[in-house]
Amino acid sequence: MSANKPKVIVVMPAYNAEKTLERTLHDIPAGACDEVILVDDCSVDGTYALAQKLGLVAARHEKNLGYGGNQKTCYRMAIERGADIVVMLHPDFQYDARLIPYMTGLLRDGVCDVILGSRIRTRREALEGGMPLYKYLMNRLLTLFENLVLGMAVSETHTGYRAYRREALQAVAFERNSNDFVFDQQIIAQFVHAQQRIGEIPVPTRYFSEASSISFRRSVVYGVATLYTMMRYVLHVAGIWKYRIFQKEPA
Repeated sequence: MSANKPKVIVVMPAYNAEKTLERTLHDIPAGACDEVILVDDCSVDGTYALAQKLGLVAARHEKNLGYGGNQKTCYRMAIERGADIVVMLHPDFQYDARLIPYMTGLLRDGVCDVILGSRIRTRREALEGGMPLYKYLMNRLLTLFENLVLGMAVSETHTGYRAYRREALQAVAFERNSNDFVFDQQIIAQFVHAQQRIGEIPVPTRYFSEASSISFRRSVVYGVATLYTMMRYVLHVAGIWKYRIFQKEPA
């Protein structure tokens, strides 16, 4: 990575984001990134056509692969296009894109290898920002448990706003992760296992009708999958039951 001018690529895993994509793009500060990649996970609206119209590097899955599957394509494309830093920004305007220069600066200057954008500064702010109470409570409990298991001290592990050094992504076998939402927790566990330095910055909480969100049932499934991932991490580290996602193929 060039210390002075790394190549920054913003990746957008998209599904039915036509209504919010342009607003999200306009929120990215001028000069904050070198290009934007949008991967459309077989949306039923005009997301892909709009991305092309706006001049983004756009790809479209012929069938819906899921949130994790979408991220795999995003990261693969970003690495192939020479990214030194990869920022994942949802195109649903749920996260504040104005923070991208701060996130990438911490990576550029070698302070961290991974940056998470935490929406949990205070309970009041999270709930007033529209986060449903059950999601807030689940977020708090799961984050506490993950911190204990992984030996971290971050305020939120369930954010979809993240930035990575190229070397961090290449240090883990993210292609082996789930195609579902638990991908986000698997890759954090992988980073910890690979001894990547994880930091965070605060971001405002934004929940509104057009912002993507999973149902209560899917949230429960996601929570159980997160607990299973933590259990497998403990067993892998203890040498009791090897977990394939933590085993990288030789270069």
